[in-house]
Amino acid sequence: MLLEETRPVTRPNLVVAVLAMGGIVVSLMQTLVIPLLPRFPQLLGSSPGDTTWVITSTLLASAVATPVVGRLGDMYGKRRMLLVSLIMLILGSVVAALSYSLLPMIVGRAIQGLAVGVIPLGISIMRDELPAERLASATALMSASLGVGGALGLPAAAFLAEQSDWHNLFWTSAAAGVIVLIAVLSVVPESPVRSGGRFDLLGAAGLSIALICLLLGVSKASTWSVSATTGLFVAAAVVLAVWGWWELRTAQPLVDLRTTARRQVLLPNIASAVFAFSMFAQSLVLPQILQLPTATGHGLGQSLLVTGLVLVPSGLVMMATAPVSAKITTARGPRVTLMLGTVVVAVGYGAGIFMMTAVWHLVVVSAVIGAGIGLAYGSMPALIMSSVPTSETAAANSLNTLARAIGTSTSSAVAGVVLTQVTIPFSFKLIMGLGAATALLACVVATFIPRVSRKMP
Repeated sequence: MLLEETRPVTRPNLVVAVLAMGGIVVSLMQTLVIPLLPRFPQLLGSSPGDTTWVITSTLLASAVATPVVGRLGDMYGKRRMLLVSLIMLILGSVVAALSYSLLPMIVGRAIQGLAVGVIPLGISIMRDELPAERLASATALMSASLGVGGALGLPAAAFLAEQSDWHNLFWTSAAAGVIVLIAVLSVVPESPVRSGGRFDLLGAAGLSIALICLLLGVSKASTWSVSATTGLFVAAAVVLAVWGWWELRTAQPLVDLRTTARRQVLLPNIASAVFAFSMFAQSLVLPQILQLPTATGHGLGQSLLVTGLVLVPSGLVMMATAPVSAKITTARGPRVTLMLGTVVVAVGYGAGIFMMTAVWHLVVVSAVIGAGIGLAYGSMPALIMSSVPTSETAAANSLNTLARAIGTSTSSAVAGVVLTQVTIPFSFKLIMGLGAATALLACVVATFIPRVSRKMP
């Protein structure tokens, strides 16, 4: 059965606010270290190449945790796993705050990465707890929180890094995690919807190994040797093949591949990965244009704080378009909303090719792209949840989040190669063009998604 009744809650607005706040805090964690990246070699007494593991460790931990936490949430309780994820965020933040060398910082960042399941778990709790008429707008807001936190986190982190000791970034993250943890304990009920069964430990191990090989190869493609990255990709393919064989034969798989392979589930995940590739391009180009010295003839010579402030409107627009996304989804269906969002993003990138010479140009470009992201990301949970049983909601949303992570990781690797191999400013224009092209490709993929009911189950 795909249709199950949701259980009414007494304070739905408060539940939505708390869950969205959790999503914003987790996405803040992901952008927290960006202002510190150039300073980490000096602060941690390590080489620039080694300090990239501060980012890579979070990426790999997130990839491993996302499908595992989703499945555990379906089996043992989504609220319970949400609390575990928030505890990981707090613990990782404290470890990083106490770090003065590279190894404990990497450990802390990896533990922080285990908290990424907060967003798919929050969306799944909303499906179980909210009345049907509130679900579209609530899930759109929760999905948009990923972009909102990222956009608001950069200026906040830049301000703290410039005005105080850098460890305060992580103490602030820990404090925010504690606040959300208390709010969840006080407000969010545990869902009665459980799938039960036995956890697929071999499936989790196999998928984790495959994802680590894949994402490590993608993220290090521009710095490691061709033979090393090729070996990682081959290993990922082999392990994925064996993992798929196991998942199709075990009675209680980590991922139901038969459900995942259905067009109404597979195509939204493919569209999500392609769209995430497009979405992340602006995060790589706009800060560089803003911060390059004006003497180069290609930069605007702005500080890191100003750079972060330029990106703030993007996050605010994402939040503002979340209810618009829900209304379009209710009226026309989530597929139309996704297609509209991808087109808006493509328009934003297209404008960005020609608008790079003033700060206000980049504010406009970022805001238009943010509007498209808010529309598209708001529709993705509706597409997924309309196609899977309630007992598999957390796992399905976690896979969609994982698809986005793979898209952003690939975007980062491709943009890194372009920025190092192509002359400025043509590299910036090329990345903007790639962003527009991949957004339109996501639109094409979305046209093949089967139509679903306008009301989410």
